[in-house]
Amino acid sequence: MKIKKILVSQPEPENGKSPYYDLAKKNNLKIDFRSFIHVESINAKEFRKTRVNISDHTAVIFTSRIAIDHFFRICDEMRVAIQDSMKYFCTSESTAYYLQKYIVYRKRKIFFGKHKLAELMDLINKHKNEKFLVPVSDHHKKDISKILDKNKINYTKAVIYKTVCSDLSDLINVNYDILVFYSPSGIKSLFENFPDFKQNNTKIASFGPTTAKAARDAGLKVNIIAPNPEAPSMTMALEQYIVNYNKNNS
Repeated sequence: MKIKKILVSQPEPENGKSPYYDLAKKNNLKIDFRSFIHVESINAKEFRKTRVNISDHTAVIFTSRIAIDHFFRICDEMRVAIQDSMKYFCTSESTAYYLQKYIVYRKRKIFFGKHKLAELMDLINKHKNEKFLVPVSDHHKKDISKILDKNKINYTKAVIYKTVCSDLSDLINVNYDILVFYSPSGIKSLFENFPDFKQNNTKIASFGPTTAKAARDAGLKVNIIAPNPEAPSMTMALEQYIVNYNKNNS
């Protein structure tokens, strides 16, 4: 049997443009998108229990747009007035520009890296006297603390939103040839929704080593891994696998 149907465990692209659409058209595939996880707010009452005082901080490190949204939301809920002198450090230029939704961009001190937190450290180290706040989810990457601790940065992590499993009960009788995962949380959601899930002939594609490990720890066989030396993106890895698989099963 050839591979014909793929489920990507992420929201459908909003702008109608995605390498996945090109992949589907080129290889005559049906590709569906469905977020296996979603973000929920942590309200002011919950946040107060953490005893984190936002006003004590002079700089904020943002690793995503979601973090920006929830930071300003919690500030609004708690009626925290953010000083004009607050410095903003963002992991990417696009994340930095997203701040325009909440502040007058040209009148604030904003710094950004190329993509990763490690690339932002040169700028952060130049402002070591600041007291940094790092808004995160309840399931965040451990390397954030490792990098900041290694550089002896004075910081506080603030959990301001949480990642929870989505309800996938409507997919119970729907079968796909490939399931594509981008995070360990997606793997967790699969088994929370379908505790008796059996892989059988379903292929598993995973992005990043932590996702692959989570899949294997859950007893799944990982068939497609990205990025890899020959395929830096998931769509490239999928295409290479599908072309070869369908050729051998035609």
